Amino acid sequence: MKRRLVIIGAGMASGRVLEHLLAAEPEGWDITLFNAEPRGNYNRIMLSPVLSGEKRYDDIVTHDDAWYARHDITCRFGEAVVRIDRVNKVVFSNAGGAPYDKLLIATGSAPFIIPVQGRDLPGVVTYRDLDDTNAMIAASDRPGGKAVVIGGGLLGLEAAAGLKLRGMEVTVIHLMGHLMERQLDTAAGYLLQKDLETRGIRVHCKGSTAAILGQDRVEGVLLEDNTGYEADLVCMAVGIRPETRIATEAALEVARGIVVNDRMETSDPDILAVGECVEHDGQLFGLVAPLYDQAKVAAATLLRQDAAFRPVQTATKLKVTGVDLFSAGDFAEGPGREDIVFRDPGRGVYKRLVIENDRLIGAVMYGDTGDGSWFFGLIKDGTDISAMRDTLIFGPAYQGGTGADPLAAVAALPPEAEICGCNGVCKGRITAAIEDGATTLADIRAVTSASASCGTCTGLVEQVLAHSLGDAFRKPAVQPICGCTDLTHEDVRRMIKAQALKSMPAVMQELGWKTSCGCPVCRPALNFYLLADWPLDYEDDAQSRLVNERNHANIQKDGTYSVVPRMWGGMTNPRELRAIADAAEKYAIPAVKVTGGQRIDLLGVRKEDLPHVWADLNAAGLVSGHAYSKGLRTVKTCVGTDFCRFGTQDSTGLGIRLEQRLWGSWTPHKVKLAVSGCPRNCAEATCKDVGIVCVDSGYEIGVGGAAGMDLKEIERLAKVPSEEEAIDLTVAFIQLYRENARYLDRPYRWLAKVGIDWVRAQVVDDADQRAALIARFDLSQSIYQRDPWADRATPQAQAAFAPLADLTQEAAE
Repeated sequence: MKRRLVIIGAGMASGRVLEHLLAAEPEGWDITLFNAEPRGNYNRIMLSPVLSGEKRYDDIVTHDDAWYARHDITCRFGEAVVRIDRVNKVVFSNAGGAPYDKLLIATGSAPFIIPVQGRDLPGVVTYRDLDDTNAMIAASDRPGGKAVVIGGGLLGLEAAAGLKLRGMEVTVIHLMGHLMERQLDTAAGYLLQKDLETRGIRVHCKGSTAAILGQDRVEGVLLEDNTGYEADLVCMAVGIRPETRIATEAALEVARGIVVNDRMETSDPDILAVGECVEHDGQLFGLVAPLYDQAKVAAATLLRQDAAFRPVQTATKLKVTGVDLFSAGDFAEGPGREDIVFRDPGRGVYKRLVIENDRLIGAVMYGDTGDGSWFFGLIKDGTDISAMRDTLIFGPAYQGGTGADPLAAVAALPPEAEICGCNGVCKGRITAAIEDGATTLADIRAVTSASASCGTCTGLVEQVLAHSLGDAFRKPAVQPICGCTDLTHEDVRRMIKAQALKSMPAVMQELGWKTSCGCPVCRPALNFYLLADWPLDYEDDAQSRLVNERNHANIQKDGTYSVVPRMWGGMTNPRELRAIADAAEKYAIPAVKVTGGQRIDLLGVRKEDLPHVWADLNAAGLVSGHAYSKGLRTVKTCVGTDFCRFGTQDSTGLGIRLEQRLWGSWTPHKVKLAVSGCPRNCAEATCKDVGIVCVDSGYEIGVGGAAGMDLKEIERLAKVPSEEEAIDLTVAFIQLYRENARYLDRPYRWLAKVGIDWVRAQVVDDADQRAALIARFDLSQSIYQRDPWADRATPQAQAAFAPLADLTQEAAE
């Protein structure tokens, strides 16, 4: 008969227990899973990207409904367990009971709430789960909102960074003298604070909260030194405590957490516990690596196998804020300890190693953390570093006496040395996988999961591969455009210019394409390169564009389309709004949404209706917003000096002039701009491809920001006193990007390859080159700056948009 297993808590630790258990014995268990949240297992580590807007909840789900159904798990989500009857071995929620043979408690932790006046006011939140995250996202939707984060630890800073990216004015209050004092020394804490302040986050250290102010909801925070900060939202991130109430009421042994032995058993051998709720050998745990180790041991115990939990040291890496930061081990000062410190203020790099008795015992790295995993391995293994003392600070590439031999250090690591901290993969497991036939990084990831989580250990994994395979190891080669050629994007683009190749057949013939007419991967890239390099000689090939650009609208998952009219600088008028409303009613368009780029999106348009919708919108003066294009999408603006009392320049007018100059320009990838009228940055200019922040003395121009799959702040391009100069530099930058970037590279990816200094030299420092770039851009615009909706909003074009029998091919694109 199947054994009955009841689990309280559907978090990451219990989820990993289920994975181990079901992999080993899929048919041996009748499993019931309780969770107080109305959902299953998701990756709580990734709540910060959800808060910042980089990811959605669906992106971080670990086990979806289908997974639970496939494994026949009874899910009782939204049911909090209220009692454990250990005598009769039954778990009760308010909805009923569930008997068990074995019980696993994984209740996690509860946030600590400072016992001050006002802590229960609406608008005061913690940061532990999806509901907390959604509450903060909702608060950030109110324009001009102010947030105070109490707590300058890892979690508090992630909350602060996410809220700032959501557009809130953020203040961090921290009790101690520097941020993240448990993970950072004073110098790194200073650098972190300085970096956050340059990003617009105010930091107040040595601040003790006296009260949270407000009547019907939170209005501010008062400190004991009488400093006050206005707040529409207060996030408490001052610490967590193990959630032990259900275990205490069941008379299990509880100290700071639920006490467990090496086998993760509580004082009742039929009840196990894992995760942040447990205490093992006097120690609590909050990072994912030891929780996954606990899960593995708990699964082995349930399977009646021998296993023992042995805590290991862990490292900390800060995410979301855009800061590269790493710390591990013990970095406190003490007798008999010595420091090796490396500083490069110009690059914002700081490294500190703490050595005791020829052993590395601690490391703090800021700004350049690429060697963090290697240093962490030395700390955990207690490696004698005396032979590499003089070059240790420079990392593994300078060890072994050769001056640059990265394999010498990894060769010296013992088999038990941990390579991947996220998944607890040691060197021995990787070498065993190699002996079993793994020869690539992808093979290692598939077999061991090493480097499959945060990816910071990828270099080390490749070094183990290189050391084990020797000459047989091949690092991934630079990828060609597609299977039609062995040439890279860069090779092709260089030859198109050098050999004056001005048609697609010419490219394929002269460069030795393996197919006669290319494929859906290479044709769009070639079409752009030819269009950008030879605008007078090459005619755009519509059939070489992706489906959205062919149909001048974004295809949706149900085969309908999204239509976004252009609204210059986010401005509109009653006539345009009436036209949009009339089109929505006339063509039964099911959804109308305001976009993040200050425009209105008509969602669910049938393909056959597209020309008619365009014609009606054109009649009101609306043109395509190119929301589907590899080109300029929007120029987001604030109201600037027109209405705002803080505005320093006419940001709306500048945004409109930029958009009117740039619209219709094809680029390697989509391009988004923003102009903020003052440093308060309401238009979020600091995370756009081009962002302009207006100040009293002129215009600060930055480039290469990102706020999508990757998160990156703009890099400073120049500061100019006049609007004309700001427009010229923007146009020159866009043209430089058009002429040099590989197809489908956003500006920030291209900048990472060529460097901001090279861009400044072309665009800012060289006036003649800047003028030539602008002239070439204007030449291209004279040909291609036209409204595709107007061209196709004709009776003759309607036949091309008649219903198709099969939309699946287009949808797949």
